[in-house]
Amino acid sequence: MNIVLKVTHLPSLPSYILNLCKFPFDYTSQRFYMIEGIVLAMTIITKYTQGARFICSEETCQYSEGFHYVRVHTPGATESATLRHDFVCSLCTSPVREDMKYRVLGDKQLVEMIDTKAINALQGFSTSDIHFRFQSLTVFLRDELSNTMKIGNRYKVIGIPISMQSSSQVTLCLEANSVHHSSTTGPSCISETFKYLLSLTSGSYWRFTAALAYNFASQILPPGIYNTLKLAILMSLVHTNDRDDSTAVYLDILAMTNDSLILERIMNYSVCLVPRGIRHILSSDIFPTVMKDKHGTGTASIQAGSAILAQGGVCFIGELSSHKKDKLEQLQSVLENRAATIFISGKKYGQDTDQQVTLPVQTSFWSFIDVDSVSKKHVQKDNIHIGQMDLNIISANLIDAFGLVIHCSESTFWNSSLPIANFLFKKAVGAEETAYVAPQEFTTQDYEDDFPG
Repeated sequence: MNIVLKVTHLPSLPSYILNLCKFPFDYTSQRFYMIEGIVLAMTIITKYTQGARFICSEETCQYSEGFHYVRVHTPGATESATLRHDFVCSLCTSPVREDMKYRVLGDKQLVEMIDTKAINALQGFSTSDIHFRFQSLTVFLRDELSNTMKIGNRYKVIGIPISMQSSSQVTLCLEANSVHHSSTTGPSCISETFKYLLSLTSGSYWRFTAALAYNFASQILPPGIYNTLKLAILMSLVHTNDRDDSTAVYLDILAMTNDSLILERIMNYSVCLVPRGIRHILSSDIFPTVMKDKHGTGTASIQAGSAILAQGGVCFIGELSSHKKDKLEQLQSVLENRAATIFISGKKYGQDTDQQVTLPVQTSFWSFIDVDSVSKKHVQKDNIHIGQMDLNIISANLIDAFGLVIHCSESTFWNSSLPIANFLFKKAVGAEETAYVAPQEFTTQDYEDDFPG
């Protein structure tokens, strides 16, 4: 009989919290800790030995039958530690061997988690001056805990930290005892700044949103620039949430511009306003990929990618034409189906059969197209109608897959480059001074506090 006690709660004291941002870890004390983080990667389910029966190899020994030698898995024990072959009989000192008929197997899954603060390092731009060191932590899920965690989601895990040594390296892991889904609490009320603006504009349905768009991102751009784009960004940010909700609605934005520097500046600033905002870099993967597990099991490990890490938030993928054709085709499929499918070869990863895993992609995608850059890459057609743009380098079906396509033409008609340059020069000379006096001052903190997440 094997009895396993499940711990549901631990005291809310710092000594019971294993903080992934603080070093060194106290992994020597074999007791329960609680960690909170986001699932970065996870393996497929494999088998491990829960228990095994050993008998004496000497047939005349009375310990050659019966259940005198039984080994069971303990937290932190490896497969080789449970099924050792250096035992001798305590009665006759003969070697003991395993009776394979009585081996009991269970399910096992390895999960990589990162601290929730690690998202700050993946945003590309942050207003915070605090620096952290981030490192993933391997969590072992066994038996009924297998498949209880979804990649990209946020969890609280109670377990016992263990150290696994491989050659000259020591890896810190956590043997999970219980898993609880965790989510951030949304804003309980509207900030006083927005309440005051709402009272001033209560006579019109549009004044409030127009004032928000006019003053939005005034820390990096003068007010009144790219109002249509900023209104769309605000609408997309309002749709973000930190819940595992398959029915949630997300607003994908594709902007056409002649000034990619300014547009990228706005989107880089905006993606940091929500807890799950990710600035994708070209050297990484947007969507989930498969690789071999680094712990030596040889099984398949699914890596999240930028889109899954931005679960419930925003994934800014940069300039659309900078991605390869196969990635753009995959992006179109995800925008249309809100799911990413990956293929796992059974032959390559030591499984009997091939597997196909479909993961939901619950995030809003932001991107832009530099019209000048695109026009230089191919010869434009002569039969383009007035009001249309020739973007043959980008698939029309991909453009249609975005929920909202905006043509940012301020720099063409209003020559906004001069006030923007003036704004940046004033900021560079006197960072603490206000370059423009807005009718209503909104800080970055005001927007961070009022967006869900």
